[in-house]
Amino acid sequence: MNPSTPEERIALSTEYARRCLNDEAKAIQDLTLQLDENFQRAVSLMYHCRGKIIVTGVGKSGNIGAKIAGTLASTGTPAFFINPLDAYHGDLGVMTSDDVVLAISNSGQTDELLRFVPILLHMNVPIVGMSRNPDSLLAKYSTVHIKVWVDHEACPLNLAPTSSTTAALAMGDALAVALMQVRDFRPRDFAQFHPGGELGKRLLTTAEDVMRTDDLPLIPEQMHLGDAIIHVSKGKLGLGVSVDSNGHVIGIITDGDIRRAMERWQAEFFNHTVADIMTRDPKIVQPNAKISEIQRIMHHYKIHSVLVCNGDMQLVGIVDSYATTLLNP
Repeated sequence: MNPSTPEERIALSTEYARRCLNDEAKAIQDLTLQLDENFQRAVSLMYHCRGKIIVTGVGKSGNIGAKIAGTLASTGTPAFFINPLDAYHGDLGVMTSDDVVLAISNSGQTDELLRFVPILLHMNVPIVGMSRNPDSLLAKYSTVHIKVWVDHEACPLNLAPTSSTTAALAMGDALAVALMQVRDFRPRDFAQFHPGGELGKRLLTTAEDVMRTDDLPLIPEQMHLGDAIIHVSKGKLGLGVSVDSNGHVIGIITDGDIRRAMERWQAEFFNHTVADIMTRDPKIVQPNAKISEIQRIMHHYKIHSVLVCNGDMQLVGIVDSYATTLLNP
């Protein structure tokens, strides 16, 4: 029985959503079967571009194009979006023959976009066309054409751009990711384009930016554990760092080491020294170590702090997990 009231249809809204998501997921999956040598040619053309990638499109395709341009620009490929309607009123001044245009149109027959094409051809600007129709006018006049075809829209009327825009967006991401791989784009490169974000902070911030330098819990290896407990407690980092007479780091003890020693030796605990329980190969980084690397070390070795030493192995600071979490938004 078909639902006849809004309330009955609201009750089925999760099912409607499930159908939509399944349709759009299938549309993206089907793109893998459409990839051919033209995609590789497009990547080559965009990689060897000596200027900028100029993305253009009208309406929903324009919205998708703006996002693709943003993704390209943030992943090492200089790019920006131009509405073809604006190009007729002065924006052509930013374009040169060194650029490459990525033109997006679902039908490949969008009039406002096609009126832009003769200008590009006259300027000898290469065109990467993206549409569902390899026989469209956009495909005909493109240097390279990428087919993005979907069986049907997720819209129940098969009218509103849904699956088609999702597929176009995914294909744009595929271009950006392929270009990242070709450029050997690394996390440190990404950070340079996102210095204000959480990832940028982790990749650009160093140990000396966040390390604790005051009242470091230094203890000699000959100190009895009873006294060491007091120093570890006062340090409020859950650890003590053992140094020799020259200030060189030779080991570390943690409150966990102390607890295990108390359980092991019980009444004899106070007869032992720091040297008996300290770890002689603590994890050490230099002041210029990136926080991203420190977080990797902490995660890999399941520890909560790392020591920061200078070139002479003298302790200059300590970075704990709390300091690294402050970088998260």
